Amino acid sequence: MKIKSFFCLFLFGIFSASAYSQNVKLLNISQLNERIKNGKDSTYVVNFWATWCAPCIKELPHFEKLGAEHKSEKLAVLLVSLDFKSKLSSSVVPFVKRKNLKNEVFLLNESSPQEFIDRIDPSWSGSIPATLFIKDDNRKFVENEFTYEQLLTEYKKL
Repeated sequence: MKIKSFFCLFLFGIFSASAYSQNVKLLNISQLNERIKNGKDSTYVVNFWATWCAPCIKELPHFEKLGAEHKSEKLAVLLVSLDFKSKLSSSVVPFVKRKNLKNEVFLLNESSPQEFIDRIDPSWSGSIPATLFIKDDNRKFVENEFTYEQLLTEYKKL
């Protein structure tokens, strides 16, 4: 009986982890652009971050708060991790679960950093955190860490 119970718990753990990992999807820049172009939301705040970036981790709660407080305004906050693809299961998914992130979380699946950096914004040096604000044809790229007040100000300027 003990072995059967252990096996059931083991299977539950595997299926729970795999179901949760579906909340962090791989996507490339073309898919990100499609998500924004075909999305139902009118405003997008796309934050580029990584699990190893202290300023990124510090500001993530601000993006969570923005998404929660303004979801009735057709705002989509997309959190795009720049961790290595190989870190999806070992670092990114556990981090997202531990931090209880509610916004959409993606892991960027691109092989050439300079190519995807230029496609996001040609002025981007590649440092993170970095955030792209999009509303209709208006795009603003900001390469720095935000306080909540600064993030809210940028969002309201759109």
